[in-house]
Amino acid sequence: MKRFWPDSLSGRLVLILVTGLLAAQVLTSSIWYEVRHGQVLEIPTRLLATRLADLILLDRRDPQQALALIRALQADDFRLLERPPSTPALDKADRNREALLREVVEQRTGAAPRLRLLSLEVLDQDGHPASLPVLFGTGPASGRFLVELQLPSGPLLYLLATEEQGWTNTPPLSLLLDYLTRIYLLRIIVVVLIALLAVRLVRRPQQRMTGAAEALGQDIHRPALPVEGPREVRQAAQAFNAMQRRLIDSIAERTRFFAAVSHDLRTPITRLRLRAELLADEATRQRFRDDLQRMEEMVSASLDFLRSGELQDAREQVDIDALLQGLQADFHDLGAEVAIQGSARPLVAHASGLHRCLQNLLENAVRHAGGLIEIQLEDSAEYVRIGIADRGPGIDNALLERVMEPFYREDEARGEGTGGYGLGLSIARQIASAHGGSLTLQPREGGGLLALLDLPRRS
Repeated sequence: MKRFWPDSLSGRLVLILVTGLLAAQVLTSSIWYEVRHGQVLEIPTRLLATRLADLILLDRRDPQQALALIRALQADDFRLLERPPSTPALDKADRNREALLREVVEQRTGAAPRLRLLSLEVLDQDGHPASLPVLFGTGPASGRFLVELQLPSGPLLYLLATEEQGWTNTPPLSLLLDYLTRIYLLRIIVVVLIALLAVRLVRRPQQRMTGAAEALGQDIHRPALPVEGPREVRQAAQAFNAMQRRLIDSIAERTRFFAAVSHDLRTPITRLRLRAELLADEATRQRFRDDLQRMEEMVSASLDFLRSGELQDAREQVDIDALLQGLQADFHDLGAEVAIQGSARPLVAHASGLHRCLQNLLENAVRHAGGLIEIQLEDSAEYVRIGIADRGPGIDNALLERVMEPFYREDEARGEGTGGYGLGLSIARQIASAHGGSLTLQPREGGGLLALLDLPRRS
């Protein structure tokens, strides 16, 4: 059973609506069958009523002649029975035909007739009970009536009469088109439109929540979801907003903790630095200084990593070309050679975060490769791609993802001892993620490494 149950919410809603539509059409078809059954019998009923009215009028003028005429008319389509056969009770539709008989006879005779409809059948041209093709008008149909009639003069008669539709028989194609148009086509169009509207309304809160969840991964401080709509949607929005608040509090608490640790470590580090200055041996004193400096840098780098996912400054239009040219000048002052290829239009971004991300990527390339570092720009309507390419030793394909993990040092991957704490690429990737973008590493054709920073454009 699960094989036929759609996986998506839209698919399930459509399946439910289509199933309901089919059930409704089956019910509608049964109602149409009943209505069509009545339409086929309406003209035969009126024709029989005219015959019975003429018979009643004749009985009023000359009862003997009327009775003699009835006995003489022993034809297949109108004959007198000695006694009526046993018949089932009439259904609602046949009761309506009986009422029509009475109405027409009363209109023509001026008095309410004493008659009962005992049975009624729709027959095809061979005298067999009618099937759907006959009701669709593909063959002649007739009605066979068993009537109990008491004449004004007193005799009680049982008459078996068969009446045809006559000139009112509708062409088959017209009936079929009428059936398909009124019963199916119009209803299907209306139901499909309602179904599309219903699915759209039902999925709107779910789509809004999906978008909010995706945006939360890019900006933890995004506005809370509006608590509106049906009760279940309001409850889900409240739970989502509560989760967002807990995440914000958790990240803030973690950052405060490391900031406090960093602050508290400064006092013992300073004390150790003072004590190191009292050491007599210069070599030992310098080693102490270096170790303490690395400790301070590691604590500071760890704190920077924790803060890199939270970009507090507001988004603004950032001139990508000017930003890269500024970084190019900074690294040129440090003796590095950086070339820029291409240009890009301004991008809505966190200026300080984007600057830090690009700076880390350039520092990584300069530290491990040296030589000419190329910045390759690719601009489109959907995104801006910034490539940082070097001609260094590169990184093994199996380690391209791992080197962006926190505290994984690239010198292990590149086979070098270049220092660092393994956080530069991790910070860059977190900043890219906070912008809704991505950072990937891949081998450069001809040797070296290519870091690709993809940043989506925002309206």
